[in-house]
Amino acid sequence: MCRHLAYLGPAVTLEELLLRPRHSLLVQTWSPRDMRGGGTVNVDGVGAGWYEQGAPERFRSAVPMWTDTAFAGLARRQRASAVLAAVRSATVGMPVIETACAPFTDGTWLFSHNGVVAGWPDSLAKAAAELDVIDLMTLEAPTDSAVLWALLRQRLHAGQDPALAVCEVIDQVAAVRPDSRLNLLLTDGSTVYATTWSHALALRRTEDSVTVSSEPFGDDSDWEPVPDRHLVVADSSTVRVTPLPEGEHP
Repeated sequence: MCRHLAYLGPAVTLEELLLRPRHSLLVQTWSPRDMRGGGTVNVDGVGAGWYEQGAPERFRSAVPMWTDTAFAGLARRQRASAVLAAVRSATVGMPVIETACAPFTDGTWLFSHNGVVAGWPDSLAKAAAELDVIDLMTLEAPTDSAVLWALLRQRLHAGQDPALAVCEVIDQVAAVRPDSRLNLLLTDGSTVYATTWSHALALRRTEDSVTVSSEPFGDDSDWEPVPDRHLVVADSSTVRVTPLPEGEHP
């Protein structure tokens, strides 16, 4: 499993968002509250993405967040009004490398996956076979998350509505392995798309900001849980939470 979050609102430093709060993403690297059996710590990498002049910038590293002095220095200086960040707990058998860390990016998009595709890699073989050969040859890492991103990116490139694209990817995977954990997080810097599928997610709203996070941080009373198997579509002023279409999947 991993921990991830997305924020839209007034500009803050990455330090204010990710390092300083009580039970921050930093603390969740060594003391997560709700891994649901998917490991115990999130020490296999850290990543953060933010936007400058409409284009995403990104930092990734394959070391524990608390040991990365380069990220700590960046976090003190970098301000952003849209952020997607994650810390990684690598699934057994998947590599611990920088390119396996979220966020993945393409164009204006940033993407993260908190969970695991059960039965990897066999369970994704049929879906991966439908990808463009170049997409397969240029995957950033041999991981389930990278394949999920390729499946989603293919739909986005085709002009599909992002919310529909996210739902279709989950439906495609869940049709084969409904016991997967598929909390996906996608943003273009103005809207956040987040899902819950067999893992936790919390939502915090203010008058001018929205944050979604694997676990609440700061004041727990500010947060509301997102029900399982739901889709969140949010910008800094509006939030919609709707059930994911489950079809025939249990």
